Amino acid sequence: MRLLVLGTGVMAKNQLARFPLIDGVTVVGAVDTDPERLSAFADKFNIEKRFLSLEEAIAWGEFDAATNVTPDRIHHPTTMALIAAGKHVFCEKPLAENYAKALEMTEAAEKAGVINMVNLTYRNVAPLQRAREMVLAGELGTIRHVEASYLQSWLVSRAWGDWRTESTWLWRLSTGHGSNGVLGDVGIHILDFAAYGAATDIDHVFARLKTFNKAPGGQIGEYLLDANDSFTMSVDFANGALGVIHASRWATGHLNELKLRIYGERGSLEVIHRPTGSELHGCLGEDVETATWTKIEVEPVATNYERFAEAVASGVQPDPNFRHAANLQKVLDLAMVTERERRELKV
Repeated sequence: MRLLVLGTGVMAKNQLARFPLIDGVTVVGAVDTDPERLSAFADKFNIEKRFLSLEEAIAWGEFDAATNVTPDRIHHPTTMALIAAGKHVFCEKPLAENYAKALEMTEAAEKAGVINMVNLTYRNVAPLQRAREMVLAGELGTIRHVEASYLQSWLVSRAWGDWRTESTWLWRLSTGHGSNGVLGDVGIHILDFAAYGAATDIDHVFARLKTFNKAPGGQIGEYLLDANDSFTMSVDFANGALGVIHASRWATGHLNELKLRIYGERGSLEVIHRPTGSELHGCLGEDVETATWTKIEVEPVATNYERFAEAVASGVQPDPNFRHAANLQKVLDLAMVTERERRELKV
C-alpha cells in the first residue's frame, strides 16, 4: 500500500510511528498547507514527495490510500476529493462536523467502492475486544445496564500543556474555532467504547452539556471559551439495556482514562484504559455471590492501522467504517438537540 499523509500535526506523527512498521506499507507523500511544518515532518520521516495542497497530490496520483489527519472541519471536503479520485481513505475521528456531511461521505465511499475506515483508536484496546467477545458469547447473559466514562484533566493540569496560552488547546474550547467541546472531541470515542463493548447500538439519547467559566469575560484573546467542558448522557441501547455515559475535562487526577462497566444477568465486566495500560476485570460464575472481581488476561489485537492496510490489500471492508462513524455522529448531533430542547430523542 502506497500511503499519502494528509495533514502533518501531532496525530500524523503518532500514525507515522505505526504505519511504516507494517509489511507492505510505504509512505510515499505528505500534504500540508504550512510549508515549514510540512518540511519538518517530511524530513523527520524521510518522505520525498511533498505537496502544499491535496489537489497537487491527487494530480500526481502515485498513491493507493490516504490517511486524513486534517482538522475536523476539513475532513469532509478533503475526503470527498480523495473518494472522487478513487483512493482508499483512513480518516481521523470525528468523520465530519455533523451527521449530514458524514452521511454524504459514507454514501460516496460506498458508491465508489473504496475502503473506508475511521480511526476510533480505542478499538486497539485488547480488553475492549475481549469484553465484546464475552458479551456476544452470552457469558454475561442478558445485558441490563452499562456505564461508561471518559475522564481528562487538562483544564486543571499542565501535564499535556497549558490551555491558557497554547492554541493547540484553546481552539478546543471555542465553538468559533471549530470545536464542539468535549462532546465533539471525545464523545465519539466513549460512545463507541460503550456500544462496541456492550455489542449493541444506541437507540435513544438524552444529554446535558455544561460550560464552566474559565477566564474573565469567558474569553482569552480571540478565543471565546464557549464550548462544553463536560457532558452527561442517558441512553437506551437496542438490546434493551439502560446506559449512563459521561465525559469531562475537569476530572482532576485522571489524565486520560476510559472506563466501561457492563452488567448482565449472569455476570459483569469492567474495562479500564489509561496511558499506562489497559485491564479487563470480571465478576462471573460463583464470584457473583461474593461480588469478587478477577483480572482477566487478554491477548494483543491487530491495530486499526494494520487492519486498514490488510483491507486495502484484500479489498474486504473493515470496521469501524464510515457508516458506523456517521451513525455515532448522529447520536452526538441529537445529544446537542436534547440539551436545547430538554427532551429525549430517538436515534
